[in-house]
Amino acid sequence: MPVSTRVDGVVAVITLARPPVNSMDVGMRRDLLAAVQQVLSDPAIHAAVITGGSRAFCAGADIDEFQTGHGLDEPLLSTVLACIEAGGKPFVAAVEGVCLGAGLEIALACHYRLVAERAIFGFPEVKLGLLPGAGTQRLPRAIGVEAALKLILSGQPISAVQAQQQGLVRLAHEGDLLTQAQALAQDAVIKRHCPRVRDLVAALPEGGDKETFFAAQLAALRGTLPAPRLCIEAVRAAVELPFDDGVERELQLFKTLLASPESQGLRHAFFGERAAAKLAGVPANTPVRAVNRVAVLGAGTMGAGIAMCCADAGLPVTLLDLNADSLERALAGIRANYALSVKKGKLTASQLDARMASIQTTTSYADIAQVDLVIEAVFEDMGVKEKVFCILDDILKSGAILASNTSTLDLNRIAAFTRRPQDVVGLHFFSPANVMRLLEVVRGAHTAPEVLATVMAFAKRIRKVGVVAGVCDGFIGNRMLEEYLRQAYLLLEMGATPSQVDRALQAYGMAMGPFAVIDLAGGDIAHAIRARRAIEQPDRPYSKFPDRLYELGRYGQKTGAGFYRYEAGQRGALPAPEVDAMVVAYSQAIGVERRAITDEEIVLRCVLALTNEGAKIVEEGIASRASDVDVVYVHGYGFPAHRGGPMCYADQLGLPQVLAKMAEFRAGYMGQFWEPAPLLQRLAAQGQRLTGP
Repeated sequence: MPVSTRVDGVVAVITLARPPVNSMDVGMRRDLLAAVQQVLSDPAIHAAVITGGSRAFCAGADIDEFQTGHGLDEPLLSTVLACIEAGGKPFVAAVEGVCLGAGLEIALACHYRLVAERAIFGFPEVKLGLLPGAGTQRLPRAIGVEAALKLILSGQPISAVQAQQQGLVRLAHEGDLLTQAQALAQDAVIKRHCPRVRDLVAALPEGGDKETFFAAQLAALRGTLPAPRLCIEAVRAAVELPFDDGVERELQLFKTLLASPESQGLRHAFFGERAAAKLAGVPANTPVRAVNRVAVLGAGTMGAGIAMCCADAGLPVTLLDLNADSLERALAGIRANYALSVKKGKLTASQLDARMASIQTTTSYADIAQVDLVIEAVFEDMGVKEKVFCILDDILKSGAILASNTSTLDLNRIAAFTRRPQDVVGLHFFSPANVMRLLEVVRGAHTAPEVLATVMAFAKRIRKVGVVAGVCDGFIGNRMLEEYLRQAYLLLEMGATPSQVDRALQAYGMAMGPFAVIDLAGGDIAHAIRARRAIEQPDRPYSKFPDRLYELGRYGQKTGAGFYRYEAGQRGALPAPEVDAMVVAYSQAIGVERRAITDEEIVLRCVLALTNEGAKIVEEGIASRASDVDVVYVHGYGFPAHRGGPMCYADQLGLPQVLAKMAEFRAGYMGQFWEPAPLLQRLAAQGQRLTGP
């Protein structure tokens, strides 16, 4: 039973027990309502304590129900909460662990909230494009409108100490929380006191004007997503409407958000991240190897960032580079990075010292012979990789895992440089490695299941989202990026400018436009990749325009000029009219008549290029599922999470509409790149979706 009840004297103890985190589904709502009604109908029971155990009181609603359509099945949580409040018997919430979403809503409906110091509280619903479906009317009444909006709009949890400071909870003394909660319930019975949050006034800041306050809250919002705006509207209802009317308004707004494409996209991204941890051909009980010591080869920006990831997770790490000066620069950069975190209050000075102490440096391979995992982050050249892996094969202990941070090269060739290909795997970090959440885990032809399971556990330990990819040029992310960039370049030939393309894609929600990305990564690096692929894939030509910038030495931020200009003391990219003029001249030189390009066309060409290549990747088995492709793009390439990813976006457009657009593009300039993936055609004909039912 997910909810159990025992009676101790005159106090009932209602225990939520749905492992692992007591998520509130319809069955649990039904059982909780029955338990509350039992308390209220039994004259021998005078009060009740609701508890959830030491790990979690309740971590929120069962998000799966919102996908299956059962999230609004009766009884609604609001029905359960109204029953708790209205029964006339005191209810005490005894909270020891996580108390989020529905859990906090239950606690707010109780007449008292007694909590352990390790408990945390919050409303994370806005991160899924939703609002707290039974909390926006109570929380402003409990702690005031300003504090409530801060908690709801941030989606971030607060500690028990912070919650007590806001007047939300009462901290328990040391000792058994349940015993203290039962004593509090008995005392409430004696005093005949059942204070209800619903009876309080949702107070604005002292001296605050309602219109001015809410106008300022709306003006402070970043972006145009509907959830924050409707959260503010729901909280405003707590100020303006009677409680029951406010609850009705809250439910209406919740339903609006639940049906919104933005929430659907965010929920798809949430479930995609969860699904990515399920590995094809690797049972859940596959043993994992111990990873207690890590080495990183290469003290460049990427290697230093990877070392920080390990240090942040409490893992001892050795940074190896044959150049001692490079090691000194790397350590100085790492310390400066941590010092900035201390300045911002994200780290303490002692934490900085501990993390720096966990990073050792060496110029000798002999010093890493006994590590459990080595991550190679040297120059992206197969000859260099061969030398490194031959050395590692000779000196590393048996059972050590050899990982390459290659972003495009053939992992199977790299594994073949060793006598232990079963221990070789790709770990493609994204720059900056200490910030970006994605870790592309590349499974080679001979990678052992336990190695794959081990590095996925390692990814979780260093707080990365691991996604498994098969071996091909570019794996999942960079293979798709090639088609995205190809279309961006061709748009310049047809009539767009770099700034127009970037603006359109940023307005769509991309973190950066493609030309700003190239300037950041380096036009010289992009040129090298194009040159290699021109030899390997002569049938898939790029525009030659970016080569003209390369020939002028315009490599991007590193040279002060690329598609844009960059000046010391000036933040961000500056306009480069000379590049726009070069674009126009190039179109004339290759005989292409320029035309007006809409922002909609820019977005469709670039995003559907990702979709089409992603469908090929899924069909080839390079990605296990379409949602893995979306996770890669949301967490590694700045794709807007509220759109779910390029595969989810295609599903929202409708696959027939996607194919129609591709046919339109195929009939136009350089249309040979718009042959639809067979998977798209097959699913569209069957009335199915890329991302499931």
